[in-house]
Amino acid sequence: MTKSPITSSKIIFLSHLDYNLFLFRLPIMQALVQKGWDVIALTPSGECSAKFADYGIRHVAYEVDRGSLNPFKEIKTIYHIYQILKKENPAVLHCFTVKPNLYGSIAGKLAHVPCIITTVTGLGSFFIEKTVKAFFIRQLILFLYRISTLFVQKMIFQNHDDQALFVRQKIVSPTKACVILGSGIDTAVWQAKLSSSPRSTLRFLMVGRLLVHKGVGEYLQMAARLKATYQDKVEFWLVGDYYKGNPYNISKILIDQAIQNKEINYLGFRTDIQEILDQIDVFVLPSYREGVPRTALEAAAMAKPIITTNTVGCKEVVLEGENGFLVPVQDVEALCAKATQFILNPSLIHTMGQKSRAIAEHTFDVKAVVRQYIEVYQTAL
Repeated sequence: MTKSPITSSKIIFLSHLDYNLFLFRLPIMQALVQKGWDVIALTPSGECSAKFADYGIRHVAYEVDRGSLNPFKEIKTIYHIYQILKKENPAVLHCFTVKPNLYGSIAGKLAHVPCIITTVTGLGSFFIEKTVKAFFIRQLILFLYRISTLFVQKMIFQNHDDQALFVRQKIVSPTKACVILGSGIDTAVWQAKLSSSPRSTLRFLMVGRLLVHKGVGEYLQMAARLKATYQDKVEFWLVGDYYKGNPYNISKILIDQAIQNKEINYLGFRTDIQEILDQIDVFVLPSYREGVPRTALEAAAMAKPIITTNTVGCKEVVLEGENGFLVPVQDVEALCAKATQFILNPSLIHTMGQKSRAIAEHTFDVKAVVRQYIEVYQTAL
């Protein structure tokens, strides 16, 4: 007996940040609206909340303290989500990021939501740090995930390593787990406009929050060493801002020193990333761990070769030696060596950049990702 296709119904997307849904899940939400679904964005109020209405999506607000570990506050948040779910009575609840995954699955179960889906977009700093505190919080997160997966129909991972970890530790059954690589990139929009012919000055770019775990320190060291050797033949651009209140922010002294020594061109926080990518030659992301890095997908779609780390999430975007290079985490020597290959052999920029574009179109195009999500909804329902 063949399964009938989904008819129009109500789906709630739950996240702890409105811009997380607006920037990364909007194409999926739009596709469902076009299919006749009633789509709701359930997030705390923020700058993007009012924008959902322009796309036929209703925004409903709830309150959460993202940094809190106070059990009374957390129970209050779960209860608030439960009340909203009970009132809205959705057919599907789709949760993103750690707290919404944990709290949404519990609230959804209490509210008798027929289909609950969680997406593990990444496991964060506690799965990178080696401190005693990080170890215990890591174990707590895995314990809570083990409970929450009892209530979900599907758990989506953005890379194969995170999926393997959860299955290996019996946190989720293989039948519930699946991988959809990243959130997709609209390759029709993200494409290069300027010529990719080599410039007299070769420009490297890193985009990301100014966190230690993003590899900002390694990028600064690479810039210092290669500027000392190649001087005006290379430029190192850095785009990003500090994560307010995050204990893992890179030291501002290091950034200021690199600017003062003219080792980097620091552009701060920017929204015109596409235009910036069009002006550079090689994208660099020395991150310690990712879900699937959106910035690397944008660079690939813009036909840029990529130097990134051979670690969780990052390695999903690069085929070693084809569209870029993979280096060990925190290995500045390897970063310098791979960057030097582009300096000494600029023709690699075009050939590897074209391969990046092909990978973006074939594997990460948003239309393919949307199709995979809709297939998950159909299967789960």
